Amino acid sequence: MSILNINGSDHTVDVDSGTPVLWALRDALDMTGTKFGCGAALCGACTVHLDGQAIRSCVTPISAVQGKKITTIEAMTDGSDPVGAAVHAAWVKHDVAQCGYCQSGQIMSATAFLKSRQKGSQPTADEIDAAMAGNICRCGTYTRIRAAIADAALTLA
Repeated sequence: MSILNINGSDHTVDVDSGTPVLWALRDALDMTGTKFGCGAALCGACTVHLDGQAIRSCVTPISAVQGKKITTIEAMTDGSDPVGAAVHAAWVKHDVAQCGYCQSGQIMSATAFLKSRQKGSQPTADEIDAAMAGNICRCGTYTRIRAAIADAALTLA
């Protein structure tokens, strides 16, 4: 039995302590916004925030997150987080999603990136590309992703 703080609420999960956070979210808690992509922390589809930092939930065991705060795509796009709301709105404005499978991980990485920057600073294309390098989009919407992140940063300035 483990208690996980997810999106500001404590949840009890009855899974082995070595279970990856991804499977605790999806299977034990039915929070399916976080996606399984590769299972090896290579594609970014499973990205969540752990105490504000983007992590790959497919390789992070729940034993490593005890006493920490997990934020998922569900909380990042519900309108309560100003950075998440700006990124989500920019994603829609720039029609980023094609198949959409990677998008929750992309949004989670983008929001962690923008939150890590000084308020009002506009990232360069190279900075955005470097921040998003660990997220793969099989449809190739990288240009729209970059534009949406830049637009969200302007909105937040």
